[in-house]
Amino acid sequence: MAYDDLRGFLDALDEAGQLLRVTEEVRPEPDIAAAANAAPRLGDAAPALYFDNVRGFTDARIAMNVHGSWANHALALGLPKETPAKEQVAEFIRRWDRFPLAPEWREDPPWAQNTLEGDDVDIFRVLPLIRLNDGDGGFYIDKAAVVSKDPDDPENSGKQNVGVYRIEVKGKRKLALQPVPMHDIALHLRTAEERGEDLPVAITLGNDPVVTIAASTPMKYEENEYELAGALRGAPAPIAKAPLTGLPVPWGSEVVIEGVIEGRKREIEGPFGEFTGHYSGGRSMPVIRIDRISYRTDPVFEHLYLGMPWTECDYLIAANTAVPLYKQLKADFPEVQAVNASYTHGLVVIVSTKKRYGGFAKAVGLRVLTTPHGLGYATTVIVVDEDVDPFNLPQVMWALSTKMNPSGDLIRIPNLPVVELAPQANTPGVVDKLVIDATTPVGADRRGNYGNQVRDLPEAAEWLTRLQALAARR
Repeated sequence: MAYDDLRGFLDALDEAGQLLRVTEEVRPEPDIAAAANAAPRLGDAAPALYFDNVRGFTDARIAMNVHGSWANHALALGLPKETPAKEQVAEFIRRWDRFPLAPEWREDPPWAQNTLEGDDVDIFRVLPLIRLNDGDGGFYIDKAAVVSKDPDDPENSGKQNVGVYRIEVKGKRKLALQPVPMHDIALHLRTAEERGEDLPVAITLGNDPVVTIAASTPMKYEENEYELAGALRGAPAPIAKAPLTGLPVPWGSEVVIEGVIEGRKREIEGPFGEFTGHYSGGRSMPVIRIDRISYRTDPVFEHLYLGMPWTECDYLIAANTAVPLYKQLKADFPEVQAVNASYTHGLVVIVSTKKRYGGFAKAVGLRVLTTPHGLGYATTVIVVDEDVDPFNLPQVMWALSTKMNPSGDLIRIPNLPVVELAPQANTPGVVDKLVIDATTPVGADRRGNYGNQVRDLPEAAEWLTRLQALAARR
């Protein structure tokens, strides 16, 4: 089932027993963030949270942990909530093959019901803002889809960008945004500043669940996120034209904020508790001037908790990081069998592959580091044999324990780019990266003694099915 807005998905979660409505009064801080921090620890079927009785707010409606479990992620894709993570990744790959599926323009978006313009703009009147972690430098918007276009080629829909970035609220009409250099919006901003221009942006909050997944996906520069959303939904993604900037925005958003990133203007932004499980310090970041806010009556503020994994962020960016990596690697190396980039936004990537010849696995690992995602995020790549499941960590650890010889299977590449948020970098934005070859050597590589590997008994698969059936009847 394709959901056109956040509210429709919240209703579906409720019907499936995946929405927990917190009706008693809660404090805006720390209760809401603490609950969202705790929710994923309920397991892979953790519910979304909905708060509408927040002390100090008259009409606050806050949704948290919407993508914060594999059950919720499955429902977002229209799958049964019991679908295991590995099967969700496989289904994601199948749907990617339908890409691109063009979006559908619609009139009368629900976010057009109310408007604030110019000097009347006041973001505090629209959003019930809260801090997520004690050390955060202020209020953040961290689950919005930010829309921008290439100033040199604005009519090229492939070069537009829909991405999720952290945004600090600096005032009623002012925001600070962190455009990671590897992301498309950073390229758009650089082009605008070279032209001596501001960059128009539309910031959309409370989107349908698949738009959020697509906006979090590391795609190639000329790939359109709405066309991916359509492929994942199995139906065109509904979009509408933002009234001030003309940018294409999700039709079903709760709030649409329009304005410009002011060229060559920077202010201190941060610190913020990030997906790495660490705070990032204050940095000089671009500033957004808000010129218009459009919003639904009684908007739902969808927020995302980040901190020590696993949090909602980790569920949101697990499958959609693994799949484009798989598709990009598979195009160059058909031998690649599976990719798991589920851990801390893919700072570690595990790849299983067949080998053509000696040294082949190392070449696959190096290719990971040059993908659009790998350039900025992948710091360690583990390559395993085709019969090792990269989603099965005991198997991966077995491969590391028995196949990897430090004398020849560790490739360290110094001074490569990484997202500045990566805490292991001595110099922000630059780090040494590592490829670990944990595969069985093949000719002409003759190291080790792997001629007598124990294989699963032929009857083991049948017995697994029988044992699962017996366990289900207990």
